[in-house]
Amino acid sequence: MKFQRIMFVLVIATLLMSAKAYSQAGKSEKSPSSPSAQSVEAFLGRWDLRLEAPDREYPSWLELRQEGGQLKAQMVSRWGNARPLPKVELSNSRLTFVSPKEEEDRAEDMVFEGTLVRKTTLSGTTTGPDGTTWKWIGQRAPALNVKSSPKWGRPIQLFNGKDMSGWRMDGADTSVWKVVDGNLVSPGNGPELINDSKFEDFKLHVEFNCAANSNSGIYLRGRYEVQIETDSIEEPPSHHMGGVYGFLPASPELPRKPGEWQSFDITLVGRWITVVQNGQTIIDNKEIPGITGGALDSYEELPGPIYLQGSEKGHVAYRSIVVTPADK
Repeated sequence: MKFQRIMFVLVIATLLMSAKAYSQAGKSEKSPSSPSAQSVEAFLGRWDLRLEAPDREYPSWLELRQEGGQLKAQMVSRWGNARPLPKVELSNSRLTFVSPKEEEDRAEDMVFEGTLVRKTTLSGTTTGPDGTTWKWIGQRAPALNVKSSPKWGRPIQLFNGKDMSGWRMDGADTSVWKVVDGNLVSPGNGPELINDSKFEDFKLHVEFNCAANSNSGIYLRGRYEVQIETDSIEEPPSHHMGGVYGFLPASPELPRKPGEWQSFDITLVGRWITVVQNGQTIIDNKEIPGITGGALDSYEELPGPIYLQGSEKGHVAYRSIVVTPADK
């Protein structure tokens, strides 16, 4: 009897263990990836950010990706170029990323925290330089894919060579743009000069003369800067003449010509840009990942203006600014 009882107990225990193993195997088959992995996947990609400060809305940009199982991020903050962040993590579906204090011109790091509200929206808070809470919102950046080559409309002269009709200065700086001998001349550490018209896809011809040790730029749709400079040789290649600031370097990079008239012929269709400097292609149909520092806004899906940077040092003269928009 004792032997039969022992055998009965062993049979029952074996059956229970088999059932438990089968149950766990079934759960594993139904959930091939962990919840944490699924959460990370939902956050990956490019995001157009808006930082809601008390006085204004700052455009910004964030890209999240996985490398070797690690979450990585690069960001365009309120100013400056796209740069990798020292810290980004996802814990319990809460995203945290840090912009260093050196980049933000403040005493402490700028810490962003947020959650995924919907598949296309991030929402969270950060702290302003004075300790106040700022809200921020991120929308998935549009792909801006192009299905076919555009048909081009009529060329439009944006500068009449006489005055600044059709342009406005952004800011209350004492130094202002002027028309000198039929040329638009940047003031140096002054306001930006923004055209009144807005464009989606277009070709732009512009002629410029960059003085020695000077800096400016042409903003496309008010969001993507093509560099004009003779003072940034020590900076990364994407900061040099003809580069899309922080993203795309000119290749080849042409010799600097301070004090000489030069030209850009720029084609922007969706996110794809071609830059021809003095008749030579230096960026050939490359994708711009996101907005650059100094962008007017982060609404990449919308048309925007041409604007000329006036806030950097030195003087740059412009003439013959002609845009040819795509027909809708």
